[in-house]
Amino acid sequence: MNSISVRALLVRGMLAGLAAGALALVVAYFLGESRVDAAIALEEAHSHHHGGGEELVSRSMQSTAGLATGVLVFGVAIGGIAALVFCYALGRIGRFGPRATAALIAGAALLAVYIVPFLKYPANPPAVGNPDTIGRRTALFFLMVALSVLLAVAAVIFGKGLAPRLGNWNATITASAAYVVVIGVAYVFLPSFNEVGKDFPAGLLWEFRLATLAVQATLWITFGLVFGWLTERLLVPGADSVRTGNGAANRAATAAG
Repeated sequence: MNSISVRALLVRGMLAGLAAGALALVVAYFLGESRVDAAIALEEAHSHHHGGGEELVSRSMQSTAGLATGVLVFGVAIGGIAALVFCYALGRIGRFGPRATAALIAGAALLAVYIVPFLKYPANPPAVGNPDTIGRRTALFFLMVALSVLLAVAAVIFGKGLAPRLGNWNATITASAAYVVVIGVAYVFLPSFNEVGKDFPAGLLWEFRLATLAVQATLWITFGLVFGWLTERLLVPGADSVRTGNGAANRAATAAG
């Protein structure tokens, strides 16, 4: 793949990431912000009894411009990174076309970058967690992300090495099982945190966590679909016209029959 194609794919990846970020922003605003507000209300009620500090950034700014900036910038960033991964992966992970490769990368990223770390260190709303451990919890979460991604890459390499002897299907199953086992070991040995107060509503906690999961799923699924469409138009010239022609031929044959 030449530098012109890589540049074009990088631009399309960032555009797809922007589109995915815009849709994820809608989900975050309508599903997540109400839960954040409820958690902040509980936190403020508690802080009134212990002398709460002055708010540095207004809540309205956090839930609008701040949220939009964070989600959109993140979408563009992951879109660019995923596009570079796509450039390397296309044709190297099997006989998949651009759309299928984009979908596989997006699905693998959702699993390795978010779901696997989330199961060990789930997101917490305001008023949950000890402020004294926030640095350690953040570092361990990113360590889990790094481990998950590196192990996912190792599993792909391992599976490709096994494919000539076991076949693609058995090699994929074996590599996936190895990934799950090593991740399970990491789950066991890395420290866990249970800092949810007894007075915090369990329903609100899980609604917040499910909302964060919905935001990430929306982001990666949208990216996979949009980026796959854009890459196919770039790398497979005439693909849309071929499908349109086939559809018209099928409709004509149906009408004639």
